Amino acid sequence: MTNLVDRYVLTALRRIPEQQRADIDRELRASIDDAVEARIDAGETPEAAVESALTELGDPERLADRYADRPNFLIGPDLYPIWRRLLKILLATVLPLVVAIGVVVQLFDDPDIGKVIGGAVAGVLTIGAHMCFWVTLVFAIIERTGVSREHLKANWKLSDLPKYETNRAGLAEMISGVVWSVLLIAALVLQQFTFTDVPLLDPANWAFWWPVLIALFTLRAFYHVWVYRLGAVTRAAAVVNAVLTVAYTVPMVWLLATDRFFNPEFHGFLDVNGGDVKDWISMAAIAVLVLGGLWDVVEKFVKAERARRGLPTRVPGTGGSYDFS
Repeated sequence: MTNLVDRYVLTALRRIPEQQRADIDRELRASIDDAVEARIDAGETPEAAVESALTELGDPERLADRYADRPNFLIGPDLYPIWRRLLKILLATVLPLVVAIGVVVQLFDDPDIGKVIGGAVAGVLTIGAHMCFWVTLVFAIIERTGVSREHLKANWKLSDLPKYETNRAGLAEMISGVVWSVLLIAALVLQQFTFTDVPLLDPANWAFWWPVLIALFTLRAFYHVWVYRLGAVTRAAAVVNAVLTVAYTVPMVWLLATDRFFNPEFHGFLDVNGGDVKDWISMAAIAVLVLGGLWDVVEKFVKAERARRGLPTRVPGTGGSYDFS
């Protein structure tokens, strides 16, 4: 039975750093001897006592991890909430943005609908998998090395409770608004000089409409910063939002409806059943602009009114409202 104990101890020691093995070897054997002697005193045979003692100690590899203070999990409870929060933010913001850019580039390069859909699906799976892998890898390294772990961990305090102010303009909303304005301006400018030899949008509009839209998108970015500094959507902010929305929606709808939005020299659109895909894209864009603009205007006025009246927050699924003021 000594051979059984040796096999158990050797299996455990193989997973322990070499400089710790001598001390743990003595400690583990002493613990096993004490357990075996206690069982023999209780009336068990030596063979049965050894088997019972080793069985009670359990898997020697798990025991070695406890001795070496090595975690048996990829990401522990201290870092898991931070890992989950960061991954959700990346998958909800960066992933759609990167995939959308890929779709736009594919439309310019080869607007085959099958390739566009296939590229979008492949982008979601590939980029999403990379995000999950690399974020998890970084947190797993932090978990095992402890590097900067104390900076990531934080003892929860009552002051950490988020302020559920229904109509408060948050930092994330401000950043997303500014980023989208910048992306629209960049797309408008870059399509003229990159992606294809022939620009997608009508170059004749650079004489007036494209500079006007760039100016309006710039004002839109400043609007989001202004609302964030106000702290909430006020009536004035709702009115300004409505004016800006109408200011860039009306000319874009007019350009699309009069076939002055897309470059007539651009022939990258497909023909489906004798109809130009450009017509379908124009109609879809008009619908998105009108419905999206109406939604945004109404939402801002509703927020402004709720903020003015100090109405409590409605929580879906509870059947009630909560006053967080």
